[in-house]
Amino acid sequence: MTTKNRCNSILHSTFAALALAGLTMLTNGCDMIEYHPYDLNIKGDTDINRRNIQTIEANLNGKEEFSFVLISDTQRWYDETEDAVNAINERNDVDFVIHCGDLSDFGMKMEFEKQRDILNRLSVPYVCLLGNHDCLATGKEVFNTIFGDENFAFTAGNVRFVCLNTNALEFDYSEAVPDFSFLEHELQNFPSQASKTVVAMHAPPRSEQFNNNIARVFQYCISQFPSLQFCIYGHIHSFSESDIFEDGTMYYSAPSINKRNYVYFTIKKNEYNYELVNF
Repeated sequence: MTTKNRCNSILHSTFAALALAGLTMLTNGCDMIEYHPYDLNIKGDTDINRRNIQTIEANLNGKEEFSFVLISDTQRWYDETEDAVNAINERNDVDFVIHCGDLSDFGMKMEFEKQRDILNRLSVPYVCLLGNHDCLATGKEVFNTIFGDENFAFTAGNVRFVCLNTNALEFDYSEAVPDFSFLEHELQNFPSQASKTVVAMHAPPRSEQFNNNIARVFQYCISQFPSLQFCIYGHIHSFSESDIFEDGTMYYSAPSINKRNYVYFTIKKNEYNYELVNF
């Protein structure tokens, strides 16, 4: 074989090997390739909120006392989220977990999938709300597939948890955020087994995300729910307790998870308690 032919043969073999490797990756190793960070080809568990709500409602049916953990804004802090899950799992006095949104930073599918896989290691059921970062790009669609509707409600014991999308800025005020039709439906169809209410959201009234033109109308609306206990939210990345409207309704926020804190709530027959817990 001449030198020229030998070089051509080597080049042909090299190109053939590269082509075969590429074909193998496409046919047998699709998981190695992220085709587009905003695609909607969801891998793994979906419809999580609905399934976990069924468990919460069944476990706490008829109870007047229970406890839950509030976390929020886990975003890119995967290690801290894992540590939070481990810390919560070490307790035997938690009935469920509420995540008040911003699972992602950029609305990327893999961010939601990674956070979901970590949260799935919780030994108790959990639900997730939509955050403003979760609305970026195709994030809302991914959230809807993996977790469910952005407005939802469930009954834990004798308490109705009303969970809302309050990220008005992300929708450029083109949609009803918050959705007063949803609130009206919940109020008119309040379950008979519930006698108290907790309202959960990501962005609180008077934040830049909230539609503050209707903030007082919103507060009036939620105050019509039976025995409104308090409101919970995330977004501000720090713990806060405040009577925003000076009407007796307390708002409590969960720190972002990199602060290595969560809020532990206990709801009793005639009172509730909370504690900021370090992990």
